[in-house]
Amino acid sequence: MTIHHISPADAFAQVSRGAVLIDIRERDEWRREHVPFALNHPLSTIERDLPNHQGTVIFHCRSGNRTSVNAARLAATVPGAKVHVLEGGIEAWRDAGLPTVQDKRQPIEIMRQVQIGAGSLVVAGIGLGVLVHPGFLGLAGFVGAGLTFAGITGFCGMARLLALAPWNKQTAATSPSLAA
Repeated sequence: MTIHHISPADAFAQVSRGAVLIDIRERDEWRREHVPFALNHPLSTIERDLPNHQGTVIFHCRSGNRTSVNAARLAATVPGAKVHVLEGGIEAWRDAGLPTVQDKRQPIEIMRQVQIGAGSLVVAGIGLGVLVHPGFLGLAGFVGAGLTFAGITGFCGMARLLALAPWNKQTAATSPSLAA
């Protein structure tokens, strides 16, 4: 199956003619910003959650990388459909002046929170290790080991903990409907 990369303008034109636009980003990313008529089917669950689509299907993510890397896998979820990948993802879509729905009240994405938290802990561990006591260098090593474990297994304990944080608790009043 041939998978075509298309520009945001071409994608918009095809959606106007009935193509289905599918956002493969995780729900926390989608809640913060999404294309108004895009369906959200996260890559992590797409094989079991994606309904059957015929015709033209356009997949997109944030920058186009996830969809490009997983293009064959995505195409396999919609057998018989003509499959496209949005070049540059929602970032290119927005840069092209096309509409998005933004909800800045939503927290930043969990993985960005993990990156901020892990980076801060490493810097703190190194700083405290140099300035206070070398034992604090163990904090940087612990975080590094945790990130390595997450990369190997796909399980990120820090992401699980951050998901429980009060600012990540979704309320019906502050989030857009997922039924788009």
